Amino acid sequence: MHDIKWIREEPQGLIRALTRRGTDAAEASALVQGLIALDERRRAGIVKLEELQARRNAASKDIGAAKKAKDEAKAEALMAEVAGLKDSIPALEVEVKAAEEELNGQLAAIPNVPLDDVPDGKDETENVDYELVPRPDLPSGEVPVPMWRDYTFKPEQHFEIGEAWGLMDFEAAAKLSGSRFVVLKGQLARLERAIGQFFIDTHTTEHGYLEVSPPVLVKDEAMFGTAQLPKFRDDQFRAGDEHWLIPTAEVPLTNLVAQSIVAEEELPLRLTALTPCFRAEAGAAGRDTRGMIRQHQFTKCEMVSITTPDQSPFEHERMLACAQAVLKKLGLHFRVMRLCTGDMGFASGKTFDIEVWLPGQNAYREISSCSTCTDFQARRMNARYRPKDAKGPRFVHTLNGSGVAVGRALVAILETYQNADGSVAIPDVLRPYMGGLTRIEKP
Repeated sequence: MHDIKWIREEPQGLIRALTRRGTDAAEASALVQGLIALDERRRAGIVKLEELQARRNAASKDIGAAKKAKDEAKAEALMAEVAGLKDSIPALEVEVKAAEEELNGQLAAIPNVPLDDVPDGKDETENVDYELVPRPDLPSGEVPVPMWRDYTFKPEQHFEIGEAWGLMDFEAAAKLSGSRFVVLKGQLARLERAIGQFFIDTHTTEHGYLEVSPPVLVKDEAMFGTAQLPKFRDDQFRAGDEHWLIPTAEVPLTNLVAQSIVAEEELPLRLTALTPCFRAEAGAAGRDTRGMIRQHQFTKCEMVSITTPDQSPFEHERMLACAQAVLKKLGLHFRVMRLCTGDMGFASGKTFDIEVWLPGQNAYREISSCSTCTDFQARRMNARYRPKDAKGPRFVHTLNGSGVAVGRALVAILETYQNADGSVAIPDVLRPYMGGLTRIEKP
């Protein structure tokens, strides 16, 4: 959500941001000018409304004075004026409210402003490689990023491995729920659980995040606050008349500070949750129809940070380092990409994507996305903090990142650690969660 005052004072700032995101310059200019005109109409209505209300109050007092002076003619004229104002004020209130709703609706449909160091580009083909410079004040994975293995055999894709074992069943899931679901069984189900537990344990014990167990059903206001609504309504799953299934734990975690004022001393606030997530994947027809890459239901470990504006640049790199650390511990090869303006999410001001190498697919695939949303979400949910050395509250900055997607980590482990005999080795850090098991073989 954008500050209309900023748009009035610096219209070229929003026009430039929209054109960087791919909007035609003339269209962006027309949109901004339309916003300003609508705001002027709203503000003029408010001024007129205040004038009428003040006149009504003054006239009401004058009626008593006229009657006290036994000036019946003046009293009747004033009563007629007040009666007219009582009719016109509600109509003007309706007009002002309609203008406010229209303005807020248009503002809610405008994406966040890209930060200055975000590369310009039209789509994912223009994203830029990024390597985080090692720093002692950032979490470490303790091991360097591993290179992918040299295989003496043609690596299989994860679903070929899982289906050959009889432990990854897409047909059973389709009977139960339709396409883009999976039933995991036996050691694969246990491995999925182990991965999630390893992620949440690492982020809470080593990276300083507070574990939260949030609801997975949220109201419209929560989805609006993190910008899933109204623009991405078709990508969500509705649950009854009043709730939505969360597409990510970012929604309930970030909304924990909605409509509140946090003391600056409490920031940064770092939260993490391991939850099921649900996405309709409305725009993914024909993409990744086989396997577990793009599912309607999946498990993800989410990281959320609430910070002051000054803290957010460092916190963004710190969050990225935390996501990299768990992948390093798993021994998975990956790369980090700085997303260009044409590939960024709606609420993001800047995004890093971590892409894990999948030998079976012979390709990199996204496994984590770490974004700073600046004060964009905070304005939508009215989340503020009280600075130590300032009078009034200010909007917080919100950040979110996958720490990481459990299903895709499972995919990467199966494809990376597969052996020629059809077995899959279990990464060392997961073995305590697997009862000491060192490999998974076909039952």
